[in-house]
Amino acid sequence: MPEWIQTAIDVVEVIGEALFPSRNEETEKDPFMSVMPIEDLPDSSRTWVFGSDRTLDAAKSKVLMDAVDPFLQQWKAHGAELTVGRAWKHNRFLTVAVDQSTAGASGCSIDGLFRALKSLEPRLGASMVTSGLIFYCDANGEIQSVDREQFVALGAQGKVNGRTRVYDPTVTNLAEWRARFELDLKDSWHAKLIKQNQPA
Repeated sequence: MPEWIQTAIDVVEVIGEALFPSRNEETEKDPFMSVMPIEDLPDSSRTWVFGSDRTLDAAKSKVLMDAVDPFLQQWKAHGAELTVGRAWKHNRFLTVAVDQSTAGASGCSIDGLFRALKSLEPRLGASMVTSGLIFYCDANGEIQSVDREQFVALGAQGKVNGRTRVYDPTVTNLAEWRARFELDLKDSWHAKLIKQNQPA
């Protein structure tokens, strides 16, 4: 093959790669590089769990994560980038964790995260920033959320018991999240709520 033809082919390949990058290892990487897999963060990482008051379908889950990931990518505290990871579980629970050994989340940065999630609620048709809700798995395998008074009543009615799966959004670091975010009721602090309503 004449040298000039090979040169022309090489030029076309270079231009084509620039315009239409191949799906190689580099382009397949997560574009939000500062958002780490939560499994890679240390146990000491400060952690927040946001429980949706209803299950989000695939489309609503995508709306949520398409907004959360870019936010976390640029999430900063006093100008310092945060080493952050997140997890989305059971289409109900968003966990965000920050490695405090690199830079700690400030009050302002945390407020920004809460505001960002609150602003998404109309699009999701669900509340992500809630407090006081008890999350448990019902007899049909569906995750439900009720207030404490309702949960105690469910215990009295026998609709929740020691084998009921419960979820604890009050954890504050990844060690706690890994150990007790999801437990049987008998192994969780939720058991105290049921015992309060049992006869002596």
